Amino acid sequence: MSDALHDWVGQALGRAPTRIDDYARALTHGSTARATYERLEFLGDRVLGLAVAEWLYERFPSESEGALSKRFNALVTGAVCAEIARGIGVVPHLKLGKQARDDGAGDSDNVLGDVMEALIGAYYLDHGHDAARALVRTLWGSRIDAQLRVPRHPKSALQEWAAANNRRPPEYAIVDKSGPGHAPRFTVRVTIGKLAAAEATGTSKQEAETLAAKTLLAQLGD
Repeated sequence: MSDALHDWVGQALGRAPTRIDDYARALTHGSTARATYERLEFLGDRVLGLAVAEWLYERFPSESEGALSKRFNALVTGAVCAEIARGIGVVPHLKLGKQARDDGAGDSDNVLGDVMEALIGAYYLDHGHDAARALVRTLWGSRIDAQLRVPRHPKSALQEWAAANNRRPPEYAIVDKSGPGHAPRFTVRVTIGKLAAAEATGTSKQEAETLAAKTLLAQLGD
């Protein structure tokens, strides 16, 4: 297992590991009752944040703090981290307890996002700040290059649409919550008065609200 993990880390992250135990821990969920990824996630979250903030500061020298913050928030979400984790092949290497596996934790954005941050934390401890920064730029490269314009958050965009069209502000309500604690599912309904409504489901209340706003914007043709 350690040889397979060693090979996978070297391939997925681009550099052979010297502290394999940290990477093993980064892939270990709390349902196993072993040393888990949580401390490494804490570290990796900060490493990722600094790397992305520094990158945006360099890439967009004329933009305001507010514009940079919008870009930043769009790049470091749990959903984006989860997408990158899937892209580098994290899922087969996750260490999950039986109940967590049965509950679908292996495909949870919450879990995969946390694990991706934990892997960044492990990589930082293994190879240092400069290498971790380079890793983030490699893994996130296509996403930052795709941001030709400052992204508008769907909830803000929907609020602006309502104001511009003299409509009531959007109202959000949770209509369903399901799933275990480590992989919850929230369904949120957003309405603009009696004009229009949309529902969406996500792994957090915030994600569900964002997806519902995006769905409603699409219905409204924005």
